[in-house]
This record gives sequence, C-alpha cells and structure tokens, in this order.
Amino acid sequence: MYDDFRATDRWTKRQVHCIFRAVIAAISTRHADAIDVKFLVDGQPMFVALPHPAWAEFTKRTGKIITDPMAVHAAGHYLKWAIESGEGLGKEIYSLTVEEALAHLDAVKAEYAAAL
Repeated sequence: MYDDFRATDRWTKRQVHCIFRAVIAAISTRHADAIDVKFLVDGQPMFVALPHPAWAEFTKRTGKIITDPMAVHAAGHYLKWAIESGEGLGKEIYSLTVEEALAHLDAVKAEYAAAL
C-alpha cells in the first residue's frame, strides 16, 4: 500500500515516487522518543517520526500492537497526504503527534478492510 507509491505535489502538479527504506529507533540517532520511518522521495531522504506514546495508546485502545509494517504504512499514508495537500516536500523530517499517528493508522486499517 504505502511502501512504494506515487503522489502528486499539490503546488507543482509533479508526480513524485516514494519508496520505503528503513524503520529506525530515533532514540539512537537523534535522542527522540519516536520511531523514524525513512522514505526516498524521488531519491531524496524524508523521515516521518511516529511518537513512541502512540504505540502504548494504540494498544490501550485496540488491545493489539503496532507492527513495523503497520508503522510503515501509517507513515506512508501521512507522507502521501502531506505531499498531496501541499504540506510536504519542504522538510526532511515530519514529526507526528500521537493523535495524528493514530489517525493515519486508523485510515490505513480502513483502507485495508475496504480492499478485502
């Protein structure tokens, strides 16, 4: 779904190619309480930071855990939204709030369920 996708930049109308590259514990790289999901956007690195507290809140709400693939798809869903809404392509890292991360997880779950 969101590990290899294309999005159209709202402002330039240019289509960009986004490819997932890595899941990184941000505590080890930038001392942040987050998981960084790295994408290449037309070859340029972009990171979506999902806050660790979102993992605990997701488990509290659903009784399930966020897996690495779920995190990748939620981050990709956010990245696609950011590019297409005009919020993206200006920064190298985007830090989501707990609620934003959970909203994108819910959106991915809904898309997946609708595709079945």
